[in-house]
Amino acid sequence: MGNLNVDIKSLVSHGNKLHDRGSLLRLWQDIADQFYVERADFTNSRYLGQEFADHLYSSYPLIVRRELANSFSGMLRPTNIHWFKQGIQDEKKLTVHGRRWLEEKTEIQRKAMYSYGSGFNRATKEADNDFAAFGQCVITTEMDWRRPGLLYRNWHLRDVAWDERYDGTIGAIFRKWTPTLRQIDSQFGRKVLHESLQTVEDRSQKMNCYVITIPTEDYDYKFKQPYAQIIVDMDNAHNMVETPQWVSGYTIPRWQTVSGSQYAYSPATVAGLPDARLLQAVTVTLLEAGEMSTRPPMIAVQEAIRSDIQLYAGGITIADADYDERLGDVLRPLTQDRNGLPFGMELQQDIRSMLSTAFFLNKLTLPAGEKEMTAYETGERIREYIREALPLFEPMEMEYNGQLCNTTFELAMRAGMFGPTSEIPQELRNQEVEFKFESPLHDAIDRRKGAQLVETKELLEQVVQLDPTTAADLDVRTAFRDALYGLHTPSEWIRPETEANQVAAKMIADREAQQQAAMMQEAGRAGQEIGAGMEALGGQAKG
Repeated sequence: MGNLNVDIKSLVSHGNKLHDRGSLLRLWQDIADQFYVERADFTNSRYLGQEFADHLYSSYPLIVRRELANSFSGMLRPTNIHWFKQGIQDEKKLTVHGRRWLEEKTEIQRKAMYSYGSGFNRATKEADNDFAAFGQCVITTEMDWRRPGLLYRNWHLRDVAWDERYDGTIGAIFRKWTPTLRQIDSQFGRKVLHESLQTVEDRSQKMNCYVITIPTEDYDYKFKQPYAQIIVDMDNAHNMVETPQWVSGYTIPRWQTVSGSQYAYSPATVAGLPDARLLQAVTVTLLEAGEMSTRPPMIAVQEAIRSDIQLYAGGITIADADYDERLGDVLRPLTQDRNGLPFGMELQQDIRSMLSTAFFLNKLTLPAGEKEMTAYETGERIREYIREALPLFEPMEMEYNGQLCNTTFELAMRAGMFGPTSEIPQELRNQEVEFKFESPLHDAIDRRKGAQLVETKELLEQVVQLDPTTAADLDVRTAFRDALYGLHTPSEWIRPETEANQVAAKMIADREAQQQAAMMQEAGRAGQEIGAGMEALGGQAKG
């Protein structure tokens, strides 16, 4: 506590330098003005009730950004399926017991993330729009011990700056924070405040703070944990809180980066920004041209008509009674060339098409077929869709969902949400837990294993007719188990391999016993028939 020491002062100085990025904030402001007006307060201040889009003439740039942001959650975090699951790198080594443990903990983590009060949906919805517009977003994940449970929050890019480590990953993070005294009292207690603030009566008073999160090994910090969080009261140069952390608590996915900068950019807005500006200009021109076409400028004969011309419904304009109308109408519209209007409309449609392409909207849905297609044609179209959509969404899975799930897992594990560590199966100990993601794209990919098994069966039926011994080349049970896992069949439905082998051996033994019993029964029946025949022959001989 007390005044800042030398190390903290150097960190604050470093953070101030990182926050000195006026040109970047102006770029983000320009992008927000065109595509994300709700977030357009990087260099401007907003007031409650201010109209967001009063400077725009077309809402289409806002719509394409919204559609792209919505597609992130729809493709990467669909609510109708369990979109993530825990796993390890080599899942073939997992037994059914290990799979069941991972599935149980996946469900615990999912319920914690979507629990009431976690703020997960709100934080990711806000972050998706930041990611679509600016190419990056900032989410914090922490334990809220008062509920208790997880807490997710999205932060304004304006308030967060960071640097990079030697390997290109994010290092120190400096976040500007303006809490009220009441919020500090509630979260940390009044004693952490500077002595001048502890007795302030108005607890709604705001204060300027720096929240610094640093990797301890990079800054030779005193804690043994991988990260440290320091909260500094900037108004009073007062170090309020220093906390060791096992995880940074930050998820900062970056869409597309360039060398030499720790900040990413959105390829959608980079390509779409010129078209958005052009669309606004074209829309203004078309509006003016349309208004001039419907309400054209007028030519009036001077001194033959009053100057206050009433050009509205029911309006009356007084003309000089002595004017000779053979000289021409006293008031007539100015002749205009309207040939440019169709060209302007075509240009507007072309710009909208370019914006849709820039925001990948043409890659998000499978185009409707023009005719009834065979199963092969449908499969080829799905594979083409996967090839086009995967480059867009696959990198985001590890950058975005991967960071979010890993941070959540580490916090939940440290908090004991997954139960005692002694209950972890031996095969999972000392294993790095990785997250596998499920989405409409991955469903299309994984379900191909089931289709491959059916195709393999059909092929085998044809080949066996040529050479019956080729049936030995296919390990049917292994192929079937792989297809089950590809179809995401719950582990509770699948017997462990050793148990399945025992059941299979019993089935074979029962079948062999049934065959032997049937053979014995058939032999007995044949013996009875032979005996009856011999008796009949003996009777005939006596006769």
